[in-house]
Amino acid sequence: MKTLWRLSLAAVIVAYGAVMLGSWTRINGAGMTCPDWPRCDGRLVPPLGDGTVWEWTHRLLVFVLTPLVIAVVVAAWRNRKRSPFIAPTMWAIALLFAFQVFLGAATVHLSNSPISVVWHWGTAMAFIAGLCAMAIFARAGLRGSPPAARESNAAETILTGVLAGTTLVAFVTMCVGAYVSSSGAGLACLSVPGCAGNVVVYSPGQYVQMLHRFIAAACLLSAVASFALAWAWRAAARVRLMATVGLLLVFVQVLLGLLNVALRLPIDLREAHAANAALVFLAFVIATTFAILGAVRTYEPVAA
Repeated sequence: MKTLWRLSLAAVIVAYGAVMLGSWTRINGAGMTCPDWPRCDGRLVPPLGDGTVWEWTHRLLVFVLTPLVIAVVVAAWRNRKRSPFIAPTMWAIALLFAFQVFLGAATVHLSNSPISVVWHWGTAMAFIAGLCAMAIFARAGLRGSPPAARESNAAETILTGVLAGTTLVAFVTMCVGAYVSSSGAGLACLSVPGCAGNVVVYSPGQYVQMLHRFIAAACLLSAVASFALAWAWRAAARVRLMATVGLLLVFVQVLLGLLNVALRLPIDLREAHAANAALVFLAFVIATTFAILGAVRTYEPVAA
């Protein structure tokens, strides 16, 4: 389990770096500097000028990630009987990674169309979420062995559902935000909270921008509910911690969104907005996974 835990953590770090570099590449307009796949301009190592260095390094990180993912799957297979969560998480990671590689090629062939960008981003984040969950399951396995299931109480079940719902809303918010960014609708609404002084909007860009804002508001309310329930019902300390971190990151995300509109989308702030959106989602993924482990009591404490 220790090997699985370490490999999963390493894969999370490399995968997050690859995703952020991919985002940086697209935001800088370098997403098509390698017009073919898997090679770049017909070469394994092309001239790295004019932004090609970003796209090529992004692909190099994915190449480094591949053996790491294989190692995670192998380690998970060896430990699959030690927890009911290991095997399904392992299959999810393997399938999502294979699909993500396919999407990497597809986005090149589709010239980074907004829909292909959303699929590429969403699948990448689901893949990293799977790796985070695997790391947590492996860590839990280090503290005990065989499952000792018990019935969870209503509060634990409701809190787990609220956290899972917040995770889903954060995921949708993030994906709609990716569409806004890749479709050039980032400045379709230059006022806050309405769009050009109106709530009713007309152009496709204004519509998707306002949709993003409404879902972001739902994410904020969900995060507040998760935080309040986690503390009111005295959830496990790690669940309360991650619900608190998630809510704080949502506040940061709102601030970054406002600054992006006010400062007209500077590149650094756009990347910070994307990076923090990913952290919001992962914070609630981790909180939900901790809540599930606490409710199910999959592992028994190690005997003294």
